[in-house]
Amino acid sequence: MSLFKQALAVASLTLAVGFVQAQAPAAATGGADALIKQVSTEVIDTVKSDKAIQSGDVGKIVALVDSKVMPHVNFQRMTASAVGRNWRSATPEQQKRLQDEFKTLIVRTYAGALTQVKDQTVQLKPFRAAAEDSEVVVRTEVRGKGEPIQLDYRLEKSPAGWKIYDVNVLGVWLVEQYKSSFAQEIGSGGVDGLIAKLAERNKAAAKS
Repeated sequence: MSLFKQALAVASLTLAVGFVQAQAPAAATGGADALIKQVSTEVIDTVKSDKAIQSGDVGKIVALVDSKVMPHVNFQRMTASAVGRNWRSATPEQQKRLQDEFKTLIVRTYAGALTQVKDQTVQLKPFRAAAEDSEVVVRTEVRGKGEPIQLDYRLEKSPAGWKIYDVNVLGVWLVEQYKSSFAQEIGSGGVDGLIAKLAERNKAAAKS
């Protein structure tokens, strides 16, 4: 299993699980770094104690995404950024389909990698941000066996608190990873073509 997938497994599970703690004082009154630290610790503890997640139970992971991720991650911004300029011309129905299929793609692609998360810990790097900053980057390292793995988060400040909208694994931002392939699909088949391609990939993954 590649370092990239191992780290992204931690990132994916962070998005899918840890926000059960989002209303705790440290996350509510602290900064974005406090939120990421708290969430990361909760995530790793959850992996170690949840045998269903360890076994790659996709249904449970999807349920966790629906209940824990959507209130705390700006997934619309994440999807819109990956789709690029064509997002604005997409209909509301197309935008909804894109978000649904993109979420399923991310979850299913890395669900198998979650079984590899065992003894990792997350350490925050020095964080500096002004009180008026509305967007920040929180940089962390995933430490376990072998070399530390870079894992960074882009967050935006909203009326409801800090929200994650992109993840960087080993120098590669998740949105950028998909942006070029999405543009190619839209160029050849339009927005509906991209939706169909994502749905096809998700169906194939569900059968494997």
